[in-house]
Amino acid sequence: MPTGKERDRRPPAPDDRWLAEVAAGAGRDAGDIPVSLLGDYLTLLADAATTGRKPRRAELDAVEVLGRRAAEQGISAGRVVQLYLSAARRLWHDLPAVVQTRDREAVRAAAAAVLQVIDDAVATLAEGYAVARRDLVRREESLRRELVDDLLRGDSDLGALMDRAEPFGLDLARVHQVALAAPSRRLPDTDAAITALEAVIFDRLGDRDVLVATKDGLLVVLAPAAVGTGPAPPDRDPADDLGRLLHGELCRLPRGRPWQVAVGRPHPGLYGIARSYEEAREALTMAARLRVNSPVVSARDLLIYRVLLRDQPAIVELVHAVLSPLQQARGGAEPLLDTLQAYFDTGGVATESAKRLHVSVRAVTYRLHRIHVLTGYRPADPTQRFTLQAAVLGARALNWPHEDLPASG
Repeated sequence: MPTGKERDRRPPAPDDRWLAEVAAGAGRDAGDIPVSLLGDYLTLLADAATTGRKPRRAELDAVEVLGRRAAEQGISAGRVVQLYLSAARRLWHDLPAVVQTRDREAVRAAAAAVLQVIDDAVATLAEGYAVARRDLVRREESLRRELVDDLLRGDSDLGALMDRAEPFGLDLARVHQVALAAPSRRLPDTDAAITALEAVIFDRLGDRDVLVATKDGLLVVLAPAAVGTGPAPPDRDPADDLGRLLHGELCRLPRGRPWQVAVGRPHPGLYGIARSYEEAREALTMAARLRVNSPVVSARDLLIYRVLLRDQPAIVELVHAVLSPLQQARGGAEPLLDTLQAYFDTGGVATESAKRLHVSVRAVTYRLHRIHVLTGYRPADPTQRFTLQAAVLGARALNWPHEDLPASG
């Protein structure tokens, strides 16, 4: 039991008015954030300084709740920690007037007790903040994924979608385009890819009217049209700038190369988003069938295939009538189709075709002769070339001969 004289030397308990002034000053230091986020923290500090009491588990749990609350209110972690450290600094600065002692050992003990409270409280505060942020991110990701699904489907209620899109900064009345990014293999870190894309797109376009998400193993980017920073060259569509922007950023990610990005054409309104998405998906599919290795594929550049497939019975009949005899060749039709495509892509130059196919010029010449013998069409004849080329385009669009031709009747 302490003697009466020792009890007289024990410092008085801190008064509430003094703690309120410390809290107000700390709130100003941290950018005028609510001082209610301090809870009983200042009392814990003052008790530690005056009596050496350590915080109880229930008191630290209350600090964790305050960390969660700060995250839910959208206050940055740095400002919340600054609030707590500033409060501790201000309280310690005024402690000599409260403790009223010059005993070096007493001051050292008080400092150690206060530092222990700061350490425990800030660590617990940060833990609560981090847990809340993870919960918020999961909830936002779920809402974003559902919103993307409904936007790309294009058949949802417009009024409801506008309300759901507003927190993400989307103006559904604007002209948008959709870009899809496909990795060469399974995406190693979807969150990293989304974060990287959001950072570069927000830096270029601002944080409104842009949405980045995942769907069916693809990265989906919804952005306003005309993302370029200046006028596009006359031979380039400004709508393709989004694709180049995405591809350049994605290539910086580890273990994700190579990427292929397909960009749909810009269209207005809610249904325009779904239309641009379908165009981008068709572009990815068609690029795979045509063996297009270009890192950025534009739906505009593949319109010819949509035209061909619009009259599918006619193109099926053309492919069957012109190219089906190639199946009689040794090795099937595929090598001869590859030769025709390379020959047409290189402007009818056999040497360039041979380089592209990694075969000899003699092999290309022989194959072209076999094509003439089997089909009756001579690839080098300008009057017959168009028919052959249209048939080859149709075969690639229909994925023939890997898939059977659809019934034409």
